[in-house]
Amino acid sequence: MSDLSNKVILTVAHTGAWPKKTDTPYVPLTPQEIAEDVLACEKAGASVSHIHVRDDNSVPTMDFNKFKETVDLIRAANSNMVLNLTTSGGLGLTDEIRQKPFVELRPEMASYDCGTMNWQHSGIFENSPRFLESTAIAMRECKVKPEIEIFDISWIYNATYLLKKGILQGPQHFQFVLGAANGIPATVENLCILLRNIPQGQGHTWSAFGIGQMHLPIIAASIALGGHVRIGMEDNIFLSKGVLAKSNVEFVERTKKIIEALGKEVATPDEARQILGIPARN
Repeated sequence: MSDLSNKVILTVAHTGAWPKKTDTPYVPLTPQEIAEDVLACEKAGASVSHIHVRDDNSVPTMDFNKFKETVDLIRAANSNMVLNLTTSGGLGLTDEIRQKPFVELRPEMASYDCGTMNWQHSGIFENSPRFLESTAIAMRECKVKPEIEIFDISWIYNATYLLKKGILQGPQHFQFVLGAANGIPATVENLCILLRNIPQGQGHTWSAFGIGQMHLPIIAASIALGGHVRIGMEDNIFLSKGVLAKSNVEFVERTKKIIEALGKEVATPDEARQILGIPARN
């Protein structure tokens, strides 16, 4: 195995749940648009694609058929990107609906939101103990790597408990989400607090992103602290103040320059698999 200590996994969150064409005409929303964006970001050098989908009215959805259409288009193009499907494309959904895309489509990763919170002052983003246990078991059976989403520090303690109970097993990948409404604010100090509290000495990996105007400081801090990064229109639509990014490729290209300026390199998809402990593709 090659030395991967200098490699940074670059994840692209292409679509997310909030931006619409009225916010930015450049956000990819249809399966075809998302697939094309994935392929363009792969060509630009990204490592992982985090996939949300929308219904025909651009509303966030966990509609299995939308996921299947999107994933089929990406796979038909022989993409080598590590695919990471969301399990949180809507509120108030059954466990089965949230799990079906990764159970049926078998991506290499899927999101695993490790706690419950009031979401944007308008609803409850519920991830019950029942959901966390059944989802961890389903992911293990399907050989899908959980991406443990951490919106606040208490979510780390949930993950630690699940690791001690053996519900989560082996080295995990933590994704620090900073700046979500009602989550932990996006500051470098808070990133350091989160990092100090994940279980140490167990081979866990981590990544981080800041929502909105804090995306650049969190990118730089994550790289400096030895972590990985996520960018994309799920989290931020502006390339600079008042200037919309015309595609997620612009975020990839800029982040790649930052990574290289700090003396590191973007991991290829295959290198990302090695870092994350995901089996090589056949």
